[in-house]
Amino acid sequence: MKLKVNGKSRSFAGAPFKRLIEVLREDFGLTGTKEGCGEGECGACTVLVDGEPVNSCLIPVCSVEGRRIETVESLGNPGKLSPLQEAFMERGGAQCGICTPGMLMTATAWIKGGGSAAPGAIRECLAGNLCRCTGYQHIVDSVARAVKGKGGGKRR
Repeated sequence: MKLKVNGKSRSFAGAPFKRLIEVLREDFGLTGTKEGCGEGECGACTVLVDGEPVNSCLIPVCSVEGRRIETVESLGNPGKLSPLQEAFMERGGAQCGICTPGMLMTATAWIKGGGSAAPGAIRECLAGNLCRCTGYQHIVDSVARAVKGKGGGKRR
């Protein structure tokens, strides 16, 4: 099976119904994607498939063959963080770290799609991502900061 992960062509020869999260973490060594609930309820495992956020714990790898997959590792690295990652650091959007990769990936899709910096709209966008550590305000502030840093966005 051929996959395109973080801009690189990858091959997977295992079970076609193995969950995408397991392939990413176990077979490709991309451990940034976290598993929270394993039932598609928390959003911790969110990755982008063809630019859209999906819960990787629910998707069999065979369903993403030939599609573009982006994980949190695609955003930046410790030496060069993405503007969104920097905003999370500056505004305190990351706490324990379990939800952070999913939040970042959902917010990345929001920003790339022209999402606005309006707090209510950001909260709606992130509704499928749960955080047990914060009251979400720092996360919303982080996303708004990144949207504004990009020059704004259209209202949704």
